[in-house]
Amino acid sequence: MNKKILNLAIPNIITNITVPLLGMVDLAIAGHIGDEKYIGAVSLGATIFNLIYWNFGFLRMGTSGFTAQAYGAQNKTEAYRILVRSCFIALIVAIILIALQGPIAAVARLLLKGGEDIRSLAISYFFIRIWAAPATLGLYAIKGWFIGMQNSKFPMIIAIALNIVNILFSLLLAVNMKMGIEGIAWGTVIAQYSGLLLAVIIWLIYYRKDAAGTIKSFGKYNVRYAWNFIKECIKWKEMRRFFKVNSDIFFRTNCLVLVFTFIPVISSRMGDMTLAINTLLMQLFTLFSYIMDGFAYAGEALVGKYIGAKDKRNLRLSISYLLRWGGVITLLFTVAYLFWGNDILSLLTDKREIIAATMRYSLWSILIPITGFAAFLFDGIYIGATASKTMRNTMFIATGIFFLAYFCLVPFWGNNGLWIAFLLFLSTRGGLLWALEKKVIHI
Repeated sequence: MNKKILNLAIPNIITNITVPLLGMVDLAIAGHIGDEKYIGAVSLGATIFNLIYWNFGFLRMGTSGFTAQAYGAQNKTEAYRILVRSCFIALIVAIILIALQGPIAAVARLLLKGGEDIRSLAISYFFIRIWAAPATLGLYAIKGWFIGMQNSKFPMIIAIALNIVNILFSLLLAVNMKMGIEGIAWGTVIAQYSGLLLAVIIWLIYYRKDAAGTIKSFGKYNVRYAWNFIKECIKWKEMRRFFKVNSDIFFRTNCLVLVFTFIPVISSRMGDMTLAINTLLMQLFTLFSYIMDGFAYAGEALVGKYIGAKDKRNLRLSISYLLRWGGVITLLFTVAYLFWGNDILSLLTDKREIIAATMRYSLWSILIPITGFAAFLFDGIYIGATASKTMRNTMFIATGIFFLAYFCLVPFWGNNGLWIAFLLFLSTRGGLLWALEKKVIHI
């Protein structure tokens, strides 16, 4: 079981680490071709897309859970149907986003902070990069499908290749061809479609023959049969449960976005130093999340597989081993933040006064792994079981507790109150999911 978990978790951890590289590369290029306006514009533009795409994370999560269950039940036909459904929804959502790009840009311009020059550059970046929506959302669906099929190496390969293409084309267009911020945006668009193309090629190489044998003449390019198969996949009766689970995940994710957007916004109102402190502390949380998410993805694949196979023994065993790995990772991060927190912060900034100020809140960084690990792991476990209603409801409760604690504690304890509220948010999510696990996750 340990080998199965690590074979799924490690490639996912590598994939998670490569994801921020897209934004980092764009920022680095912007910093070399222009002044602070370019850096600010790329940062704001990336923020718009983070808010948009984060809300559609259900395309990956819902797909992986359903696919893992079909895989475990050895229902290959249903597994391919799920891929079609997910890609179909991704395409529809992408078309809607492109059609609404004008209103989205107008709202973004009103909400974004910064000078008019920065906002104009950010909107220019947005109007180009929005055309990558079909590729970006399509990759969400395909990545979820690969994970559900117990293969996390392909998403890792795609992520690495995508970042290499992004670096090459952003440099070529923005620097060599002097297209500025528009070149950076087009480089990202090209990279996203290159990633989608690679994903399709990988699927054709490794799954086309299996699909051909599973779905009759699908592999013989019988267009009429393929079209009938697609229509069968997207019938309302077939789509209803898919939409139900994904709508629950959508509302759950909205709450997550609300909390994670609220923290930097409210931090900025507490002063520049508090904003800097909380930004660094959130980086420590993000670092921990990259590792734990890898094990959460392993949970999605294995729990879904064993539920589909109606294998109660291995279902319980996989959850037990995932929690053990969560405990080990939590211990390592807690010790690292306790004894080497100052050194880790020094890698993020060389400003001694900011590091010293941040270390006054070091207790909260030490508690991040302890309060957060269960939330990450059980998210994966519940996604694998497609138990989305419980995920949604516990997130509603945790979000309510976060804001209640914030309004009660911040007036008295300032930034300490904000971090207590955040840790309560994490521990409430994880605690409730853990308490309900045996009742909800069963065969």
